[in-house]
Amino acid sequence: MDPKHRSVLQRNRVTLVVDLKPSELYDGLLEKGIFTQDMIDEIKNSGTRRDQARQLLCDLEKRGSQAFPCFIQCLRDAGQLPLAELLLGGEAPVQPLVPTALEDIRPVLQPLPVCMYFFLWTPAIIDNNNFECSLYSPESEYRIPRPPRRTRKDSIQTYKMDASPCGHCLIINNVKFEPNADLSDRKGSNVDCDKLEKRFKSLNFIVRVKTNLRYKQIRHELCVLSKIDHSQFDCCVVIILSHGTEVNHNRFPGAVHGVDGPAVPVQFITNYLNGQHCPSLQGKPKLFFIQACGGGEKDTGFEVSPDEVEPYMGGADDQTDAMPMSSSSDSISTSDEPDARATLPTPSDILVSYSTFPGFVSWRDPLSGSWYVEILDNILEENADANDLVTMLMMVNNEVSQNSAKGLYKQMPGSFNFLRKLLYFQTQSQGQTPA
Repeated sequence: MDPKHRSVLQRNRVTLVVDLKPSELYDGLLEKGIFTQDMIDEIKNSGTRRDQARQLLCDLEKRGSQAFPCFIQCLRDAGQLPLAELLLGGEAPVQPLVPTALEDIRPVLQPLPVCMYFFLWTPAIIDNNNFECSLYSPESEYRIPRPPRRTRKDSIQTYKMDASPCGHCLIINNVKFEPNADLSDRKGSNVDCDKLEKRFKSLNFIVRVKTNLRYKQIRHELCVLSKIDHSQFDCCVVIILSHGTEVNHNRFPGAVHGVDGPAVPVQFITNYLNGQHCPSLQGKPKLFFIQACGGGEKDTGFEVSPDEVEPYMGGADDQTDAMPMSSSSDSISTSDEPDARATLPTPSDILVSYSTFPGFVSWRDPLSGSWYVEILDNILEENADANDLVTMLMMVNNEVSQNSAKGLYKQMPGSFNFLRKLLYFQTQSQGQTPA
Protein backbone atom coordinates (compact mmCIF):
# COMPACT_ATOMS: atom_id res chain seq x y z
CA MET A 1 0.00 0.00 0.00
CA ASP A 2 1.13 3.52 -0.79
CA PRO A 3 2.68 5.04 2.39
CA LYS A 4 0.40 8.07 1.94
CA HIS A 5 -2.71 5.87 2.04
CA ARG A 6 -1.36 3.90 4.98
CA SER A 7 -0.84 7.17 6.84
CA VAL A 8 -4.45 8.20 6.15
CA LEU A 9 -5.74 4.91 7.57
CA GLN A 10 -3.56 5.16 10.66
CA ARG A 11 -4.45 8.80 11.28
CA ASN A 12 -8.18 7.98 11.22
CA ARG A 13 -7.97 4.56 12.87
CA VAL A 14 -9.92 5.53 16.01
CA THR A 15 -12.88 6.86 14.02
CA LEU A 16 -12.80 3.88 11.65
CA VAL A 17 -12.79 1.35 14.50
CA VAL A 18 -15.72 3.11 16.17
CA ASP A 19 -17.90 3.66 13.07
CA LEU A 20 -16.88 1.03 10.51
CA LYS A 21 -19.35 -1.79 9.77
CA PRO A 22 -17.08 -4.58 8.50
CA SER A 23 -19.88 -7.06 7.73
CA GLU A 24 -21.15 -4.75 4.97
CA LEU A 25 -17.75 -4.74 3.23
CA TYR A 26 -16.80 -8.42 3.14
CA ASP A 27 -18.53 -9.30 -0.14
CA GLY A 28 -17.10 -6.27 -1.95
CA LEU A 29 -13.54 -6.83 -0.71
CA LEU A 30 -13.80 -10.51 -1.65
CA GLU A 31 -15.23 -9.72 -5.09
CA LYS A 32 -12.48 -7.19 -5.82
CA GLY A 33 -9.81 -9.69 -4.83
CA ILE A 34 -8.46 -7.64 -1.93
CA PHE A 35 -9.11 -10.40 0.62
CA THR A 36 -9.40 -14.19 0.28
CA GLN A 37 -12.22 -16.16 1.87
CA ASP A 38 -9.84 -17.49 4.54
CA MET A 39 -8.85 -13.93 5.44
CA ILE A 40 -12.51 -12.91 5.67
CA ASP A 41 -13.20 -15.90 7.95
CA GLU A 42 -10.29 -14.96 10.22
CA ILE A 43 -11.54 -11.38 10.48
CA LYS A 44 -15.05 -12.61 11.33
CA ASN A 45 -13.60 -14.82 14.08
CA SER A 46 -11.48 -12.05 15.60
CA GLY A 47 -14.20 -10.98 18.05
CA THR A 48 -16.59 -8.04 18.34
CA ARG A 49 -17.45 -5.60 15.54
CA ARG A 50 -14.64 -3.31 16.73
CA ASP A 51 -12.21 -6.22 16.87
CA GLN A 52 -13.18 -7.13 13.30
CA ALA A 53 -12.69 -3.51 12.22
CA ARG A 54 -9.20 -3.43 13.76
CA GLN A 55 -8.23 -6.71 12.09
CA LEU A 56 -9.64 -5.58 8.74
CA LEU A 57 -7.65 -2.33 8.82
CA CYS A 58 -4.47 -4.13 9.87
CA ASP A 59 -4.80 -6.65 7.02
CA LEU A 60 -5.79 -3.96 4.51
CA GLU A 61 -2.44 -2.19 4.86
CA LYS A 62 -0.70 -5.34 3.58
CA ARG A 63 -2.84 -5.91 0.47
CA GLY A 64 -1.07 -3.87 -2.19
CA SER A 65 -1.50 -0.60 -4.03
CA GLN A 66 -5.14 -1.16 -5.04
CA ALA A 67 -6.34 -1.95 -1.52
CA PHE A 68 -7.03 1.66 -0.53
CA PRO A 69 -9.08 2.74 -3.61
CA CYS A 70 -11.02 -0.54 -3.50
CA PHE A 71 -11.73 0.01 0.18
CA ILE A 72 -13.05 3.50 -0.58
CA GLN A 73 -15.32 2.08 -3.29
CA CYS A 74 -16.60 -0.63 -0.94
CA LEU A 75 -17.42 2.04 1.67
CA ARG A 76 -19.43 3.97 -0.94
CA ASP A 77 -21.21 0.85 -2.20
CA ALA A 78 -22.16 -0.07 1.39
CA GLY A 79 -23.55 3.41 2.10
CA GLN A 80 -20.80 4.30 4.57
CA LEU A 81 -20.22 7.62 2.78
CA PRO A 82 -19.02 9.70 5.79
CA LEU A 83 -16.08 7.35 6.27
CA ALA A 84 -15.23 7.40 2.56
CA GLU A 85 -15.26 11.22 2.59
CA LEU A 86 -13.17 11.26 5.76
CA LEU A 87 -10.45 9.15 4.14
CA LEU A 88 -10.52 11.26 0.98
CA GLY A 89 -9.84 14.49 2.82
CA GLY A 90 -12.66 15.29 5.25
CA GLU A 91 -12.05 15.63 8.95
CA ALA A 92 -13.57 13.70 11.78
CA PRO A 93 -15.74 15.74 14.13
CA VAL A 94 -13.88 16.76 17.27
CA GLN A 95 -15.55 15.58 20.43
CA PRO A 96 -15.06 17.63 23.60
CA LEU A 97 -12.75 15.85 25.96
CA VAL A 98 -14.30 17.21 29.16
CA PRO A 99 -17.73 18.61 30.09
CA THR A 100 -18.04 22.41 29.91
CA ALA A 101 -19.68 22.58 33.30
CA LEU A 102 -16.76 21.56 35.45
CA GLU A 103 -18.77 22.26 38.57
CA ASP A 104 -20.88 19.19 37.83
CA ILE A 105 -17.98 16.80 38.14
CA ARG A 106 -15.80 18.39 40.82
CA PRO A 107 -15.86 16.42 44.07
CA VAL A 108 -17.09 18.28 47.13
CA LEU A 109 -14.21 18.61 49.59
CA GLN A 110 -14.97 18.23 53.28
CA PRO A 111 -12.46 19.17 56.01
CA LEU A 112 -11.05 16.28 58.02
CA PRO A 113 -11.03 16.36 61.81
CA VAL A 114 -7.67 17.25 63.33
CA CYS A 115 -6.19 14.55 65.58
CA MET A 116 -2.99 15.00 67.55
CA TYR A 117 -1.56 11.55 66.85
CA PHE A 118 2.14 10.98 66.29
CA PHE A 119 4.41 8.02 65.57
CA LEU A 120 6.74 7.77 68.56
CA TRP A 121 9.35 5.32 69.65
CA THR A 122 8.01 3.72 72.83
CA PRO A 123 9.76 1.68 75.49
CA ALA A 124 7.54 -1.34 74.92
CA ILE A 125 9.87 -4.34 75.14
CA ILE A 126 8.98 -7.25 72.86
CA ASP A 127 11.86 -9.70 73.28
CA ASN A 128 15.38 -8.85 74.31
CA ASN A 129 15.24 -5.06 74.40
CA ASN A 130 13.78 -4.82 70.87
CA PHE A 131 11.68 -1.67 70.62
CA GLU A 132 8.54 -1.28 68.51
CA CYS A 133 7.09 1.79 66.82
CA SER A 134 3.59 2.66 68.08
CA LEU A 135 0.85 5.21 67.53
CA TYR A 136 0.27 7.51 70.54
CA SER A 137 -2.16 10.20 71.56
CA PRO A 138 -0.34 12.82 73.65
CA GLU A 139 -3.52 13.69 75.51
CA SER A 140 -4.57 10.24 76.65
CA GLU A 141 -1.18 8.48 76.81
CA TYR A 142 -2.49 5.17 75.58
CA ARG A 143 -1.60 3.14 72.52
CA ILE A 144 -4.05 3.24 69.60
CA PRO A 145 -4.66 -0.34 68.40
CA ARG A 146 -4.09 -0.98 64.72
CA PRO A 147 -7.26 -1.79 62.75
CA PRO A 148 -7.54 -5.43 61.64
CA ARG A 149 -6.08 -6.09 58.21
CA ARG A 150 -8.80 -6.40 55.61
CA THR A 151 -8.67 -9.18 53.04
CA ARG A 152 -10.84 -10.24 50.12
CA LYS A 153 -9.70 -13.81 50.13
CA ASP A 154 -12.92 -15.01 51.73
CA SER A 155 -14.95 -13.31 49.00
CA ILE A 156 -13.28 -15.19 46.11
CA GLN A 157 -15.85 -17.46 44.53
CA THR A 158 -15.38 -20.85 42.89
CA TYR A 159 -16.69 -22.02 39.55
CA LYS A 160 -19.51 -24.54 39.56
CA MET A 161 -17.82 -27.80 38.56
CA ASP A 162 -20.27 -30.51 39.63
CA ALA A 163 -21.98 -31.40 36.34
CA SER A 164 -21.58 -35.02 35.29
CA PRO A 165 -19.90 -35.21 32.90
CA CYS A 166 -18.14 -31.93 33.67
CA GLY A 167 -17.71 -30.91 30.03
CA HIS A 168 -16.02 -31.59 26.71
CA CYS A 169 -12.27 -31.93 26.19
CA LEU A 170 -10.85 -31.77 22.66
CA ILE A 171 -7.27 -32.98 22.14
CA ILE A 172 -5.58 -32.20 18.81
CA ASN A 173 -2.42 -34.29 18.47
CA ASN A 174 -0.27 -33.44 15.44
CA VAL A 175 2.54 -35.99 15.08
CA LYS A 176 3.30 -36.64 11.40
CA PHE A 177 3.76 -33.59 9.21
CA GLU A 178 3.45 -33.49 5.43
CA PRO A 179 6.74 -33.21 3.47
CA ASN A 180 5.92 -29.78 2.04
CA ALA A 181 5.34 -28.41 5.57
CA ASP A 182 9.09 -28.49 6.25
CA LEU A 183 8.39 -29.60 9.81
CA SER A 184 9.76 -32.75 11.46
CA ASP A 185 7.57 -35.46 12.99
CA ARG A 186 6.93 -34.96 16.71
CA LYS A 187 8.23 -38.18 18.30
CA GLY A 188 6.87 -38.62 21.81
CA SER A 189 3.67 -36.66 21.22
CA ASN A 190 1.53 -39.82 21.35
CA VAL A 191 2.83 -40.37 24.89
CA ASP A 192 1.62 -36.88 25.81
CA CYS A 193 -1.74 -37.50 24.16
CA ASP A 194 -2.34 -40.79 25.98
CA LYS A 195 -1.49 -39.23 29.35
CA LEU A 196 -3.82 -36.27 28.88
CA GLU A 197 -6.66 -38.38 27.49
CA LYS A 198 -6.57 -40.61 30.59
CA ARG A 199 -6.12 -37.64 32.93
CA PHE A 200 -9.10 -35.63 31.72
CA LYS A 201 -11.31 -38.72 31.58
CA SER A 202 -10.42 -39.23 35.25
CA LEU A 203 -11.49 -35.60 35.83
CA ASN A 204 -14.92 -36.50 34.40
CA PHE A 205 -14.62 -34.93 30.94
CA ILE A 206 -15.89 -36.27 27.63
CA VAL A 207 -12.59 -36.57 25.77
CA ARG A 208 -12.33 -36.54 21.97
CA VAL A 209 -8.92 -37.02 20.29
CA LYS A 210 -8.15 -35.83 16.76
CA THR A 211 -4.82 -36.74 15.19
CA ASN A 212 -2.75 -35.13 12.40
CA LEU A 213 -5.10 -32.29 11.43
CA ARG A 214 -4.41 -29.79 8.67
CA TYR A 215 -4.90 -26.06 9.16
CA LYS A 216 -8.53 -26.06 7.97
CA GLN A 217 -9.31 -29.25 9.88
CA ILE A 218 -8.12 -27.66 13.14
CA ARG A 219 -10.46 -24.75 12.57
CA HIS A 220 -13.30 -27.09 11.60
CA GLU A 221 -12.96 -29.12 14.81
CA LEU A 222 -12.94 -25.96 16.90
CA CYS A 223 -16.03 -24.73 15.06
CA VAL A 224 -17.79 -28.06 15.72
CA LEU A 225 -16.90 -27.77 19.42
CA SER A 226 -18.31 -24.23 19.54
CA LYS A 227 -21.63 -25.41 18.04
CA ILE A 228 -22.23 -27.97 20.78
CA ASP A 229 -24.85 -27.03 23.36
CA HIS A 230 -22.78 -26.73 26.55
CA SER A 231 -25.75 -25.72 28.70
CA GLN A 232 -25.61 -28.90 30.79
CA PHE A 233 -21.85 -28.72 31.28
CA ASP A 234 -19.65 -26.58 33.54
CA CYS A 235 -16.37 -26.31 31.63
CA CYS A 236 -14.65 -26.83 28.28
CA VAL A 237 -11.04 -27.84 27.59
CA VAL A 238 -8.94 -27.64 24.41
CA ILE A 239 -5.48 -29.25 24.29
CA ILE A 240 -3.22 -28.79 21.27
CA LEU A 241 0.00 -30.74 20.80
CA SER A 242 1.86 -29.52 17.73
CA HIS A 243 4.66 -27.38 16.36
CA GLY A 244 4.31 -23.70 17.18
CA THR A 245 5.52 -20.30 16.12
CA GLU A 246 5.56 -16.66 17.18
CA VAL A 247 3.04 -14.34 15.49
CA ASN A 248 1.73 -10.81 15.84
CA HIS A 249 -1.24 -10.67 18.19
CA ASN A 250 -3.48 -8.35 20.18
CA ARG A 251 -4.60 -10.82 22.85
CA PHE A 252 -2.96 -14.23 23.12
CA PRO A 253 0.52 -14.84 21.63
CA GLY A 254 1.61 -17.73 19.49
CA ALA A 255 0.18 -20.01 16.82
CA VAL A 256 0.07 -23.79 16.22
CA HIS A 257 0.81 -25.50 12.91
CA GLY A 258 -1.43 -27.86 11.01
CA VAL A 259 0.33 -30.89 9.54
CA ASP A 260 0.21 -29.17 6.14
CA GLY A 261 2.25 -26.20 7.44
CA PRO A 262 0.00 -23.12 7.97
CA ALA A 263 -0.47 -22.04 11.58
CA VAL A 264 -3.66 -21.09 13.46
CA PRO A 265 -3.12 -18.16 15.89
CA VAL A 266 -3.97 -18.95 19.50
CA GLN A 267 -6.16 -15.84 19.71
CA PHE A 268 -8.34 -17.29 16.90
CA ILE A 269 -8.49 -20.63 18.74
CA THR A 270 -9.82 -18.97 21.89
CA ASN A 271 -12.33 -16.88 19.92
CA TYR A 272 -14.26 -19.99 18.89
CA LEU A 273 -15.35 -20.51 22.50
CA ASN A 274 -15.87 -16.94 23.67
CA GLY A 275 -19.25 -15.57 24.69
CA GLN A 276 -20.02 -14.23 21.23
CA HIS A 277 -19.43 -17.43 19.28
CA CYS A 278 -20.45 -19.95 21.97
CA PRO A 279 -23.21 -18.47 24.15
CA SER A 280 -23.76 -21.71 26.09
CA LEU A 281 -20.26 -21.29 27.60
CA GLN A 282 -20.82 -17.73 28.81
CA GLY A 283 -19.57 -17.34 32.39
CA LYS A 284 -18.05 -20.84 32.35
CA PRO A 285 -14.32 -21.61 32.41
CA LYS A 286 -12.71 -22.30 29.03
CA LEU A 287 -9.25 -23.84 29.38
CA PHE A 288 -6.59 -24.10 26.66
CA PHE A 289 -3.37 -26.08 27.08
CA ILE A 290 -0.78 -25.47 24.34
CA GLN A 291 2.21 -27.82 24.02
CA ALA A 292 4.13 -26.11 21.23
CA CYS A 293 7.02 -23.74 20.76
CA GLY A 294 6.35 -20.04 21.15
CA GLY A 295 9.22 -19.27 18.79
CA GLY A 296 12.74 -20.37 17.96
CA GLU A 297 14.76 -18.80 20.76
CA LYS A 298 16.55 -21.05 23.26
CA ASP A 299 16.82 -20.04 26.91
CA THR A 300 20.15 -20.72 28.61
CA GLY A 301 18.88 -19.48 31.98
CA PHE A 302 20.89 -17.58 34.61
CA GLU A 303 23.01 -18.64 37.55
CA VAL A 304 21.44 -19.09 41.00
CA SER A 305 22.66 -20.46 44.31
CA PRO A 306 22.83 -24.28 44.47
CA ASP A 307 20.02 -24.56 47.01
CA GLU A 308 17.63 -22.55 44.82
CA VAL A 309 16.81 -25.46 42.49
CA GLU A 310 17.21 -29.20 42.23
CA PRO A 311 18.42 -29.55 38.62
CA TYR A 312 16.96 -32.23 36.39
CA MET A 313 19.09 -33.09 33.36
CA GLY A 314 16.93 -33.76 30.32
CA GLY A 315 17.47 -36.79 28.12
CA ALA A 316 20.19 -36.83 25.50
CA ASP A 317 17.63 -36.81 22.69
CA ASP A 318 15.39 -34.01 23.93
CA GLN A 319 13.77 -32.16 21.02
CA THR A 320 11.90 -28.89 20.73
CA ASP A 321 8.56 -28.01 19.24
CA ALA A 322 10.00 -25.31 16.94
CA MET A 323 11.00 -25.37 12.89
CA PRO A 324 14.42 -26.86 12.11
CA MET A 325 17.16 -24.28 12.26
CA SER A 326 20.88 -24.62 11.56
CA SER A 327 23.85 -22.59 12.66
CA SER A 328 27.59 -23.14 12.47
CA SER A 329 27.85 -21.84 16.02
CA ASP A 330 25.22 -24.24 17.39
CA SER A 331 26.88 -26.64 19.80
CA ILE A 332 23.93 -29.02 20.10
CA SER A 333 24.45 -32.55 18.81
CA THR A 334 22.83 -33.72 15.55
CA SER A 335 20.27 -35.72 17.54
CA ASP A 336 18.66 -32.45 18.69
CA GLU A 337 15.81 -31.50 16.39
CA PRO A 338 14.32 -28.06 16.96
CA ASP A 339 11.00 -28.29 15.15
CA ALA A 340 9.03 -24.99 15.14
CA ARG A 341 9.25 -21.68 13.29
CA ALA A 342 12.06 -19.14 14.37
CA THR A 343 -12.91 -10.42 25.37
CA LEU A 344 -16.91 -12.98 25.73
CA PRO A 345 -15.76 -10.63 23.11
CA THR A 346 -13.34 -10.01 25.97
CA PRO A 347 -11.38 -13.01 27.24
CA SER A 348 -13.16 -13.40 30.58
CA ASP A 349 -13.33 -16.94 31.99
CA ILE A 350 -10.50 -18.02 29.66
CA LEU A 351 -7.16 -19.46 30.71
CA VAL A 352 -4.43 -20.30 28.19
CA SER A 353 -1.57 -22.36 29.60
CA TYR A 354 1.57 -22.37 27.43
CA SER A 355 4.32 -24.93 27.69
CA THR A 356 6.89 -22.18 27.20
CA PHE A 357 7.38 -18.42 27.31
CA PRO A 358 6.38 -16.61 24.07
CA GLY A 359 9.26 -16.61 21.61
CA PHE A 360 11.05 -19.62 23.09
CA VAL A 361 11.27 -23.31 22.23
CA SER A 362 9.51 -26.08 24.14
CA TRP A 363 11.40 -29.30 24.86
CA ARG A 364 10.13 -32.84 24.21
CA ASP A 365 11.68 -36.26 24.85
CA PRO A 366 11.03 -38.76 22.01
CA LEU A 367 10.39 -41.56 24.52
CA SER A 368 8.77 -39.97 27.58
CA GLY A 369 7.03 -37.02 25.93
CA SER A 370 7.29 -33.30 26.62
CA TRP A 371 8.51 -31.86 29.92
CA TYR A 372 5.40 -29.74 30.26
CA VAL A 373 2.82 -32.49 29.72
CA GLU A 374 4.63 -35.02 31.89
CA ILE A 375 4.81 -32.64 34.84
CA LEU A 376 1.28 -31.26 34.26
CA ASP A 377 -0.09 -34.81 34.36
CA ASN A 378 1.81 -35.60 37.57
CA ILE A 379 0.70 -32.40 39.28
CA LEU A 380 -2.96 -33.01 38.39
CA GLU A 381 -2.75 -36.57 39.68
CA GLU A 382 -1.17 -35.59 42.99
CA ASN A 383 -2.87 -32.27 43.73
CA ALA A 384 -6.26 -31.97 42.00
CA ASP A 385 -8.02 -33.22 45.15
CA ALA A 386 -6.95 -30.21 47.19
CA ASN A 387 -5.67 -27.40 44.96
CA ASP A 388 -7.20 -25.03 42.42
CA LEU A 389 -5.99 -24.95 38.82
CA VAL A 390 -3.96 -21.73 39.02
CA THR A 391 -2.06 -22.99 42.06
CA MET A 392 -1.30 -26.26 40.28
CA LEU A 393 -0.04 -24.42 37.19
CA MET A 394 2.41 -22.52 39.40
CA MET A 395 3.65 -25.92 40.62
CA VAL A 396 4.10 -26.94 36.97
CA ASN A 397 6.02 -23.73 36.25
CA ASN A 398 8.38 -24.39 39.14
CA GLU A 399 9.13 -28.01 38.26
CA VAL A 400 9.59 -27.43 34.52
CA SER A 401 11.91 -24.49 35.23
CA GLN A 402 14.28 -26.87 37.04
CA ASN A 403 14.77 -29.11 33.98
CA SER A 404 17.76 -28.70 31.66
CA ALA A 405 18.19 -29.91 28.09
CA LYS A 406 21.77 -31.04 27.44
CA GLY A 407 22.59 -29.43 30.78
CA LEU A 408 22.29 -26.07 29.04
CA TYR A 409 18.82 -25.06 27.87
CA LYS A 410 15.88 -24.16 30.09
CA GLN A 411 12.11 -23.83 29.68
CA MET A 412 9.58 -21.60 31.47
CA PRO A 413 5.84 -22.33 31.08
CA GLY A 414 3.26 -19.65 31.80
CA SER A 415 -0.40 -18.74 31.57
CA PHE A 416 -2.62 -15.94 30.35
CA ASN A 417 -5.23 -16.13 33.10
CA PHE A 418 -8.59 -14.39 32.73
CA LEU A 419 -10.52 -16.61 35.13
CA ARG A 420 -12.70 -14.75 37.62
CA LYS A 421 -13.03 -17.50 40.19
CA LEU A 422 -11.14 -20.45 41.63
CA LEU A 423 -11.42 -23.65 39.62
CA TYR A 424 -11.34 -27.06 41.30
CA PHE A 425 -11.56 -30.16 39.10
CA GLN A 426 -13.73 -33.14 39.92
CA THR A 427 -11.74 -36.17 41.04
CA GLN A 428 -12.61 -39.81 41.56
CA SER A 429 -11.89 -39.46 45.28
CA GLN A 430 -14.73 -36.94 45.39
CA GLY A 431 -17.15 -39.64 44.27
CA GLN A 432 -17.34 -38.75 40.57
CA THR A 433 -17.41 -41.41 37.89
CA PRO A 434 -15.17 -40.68 34.90
CA ALA A 435 -16.90 -40.18 31.56
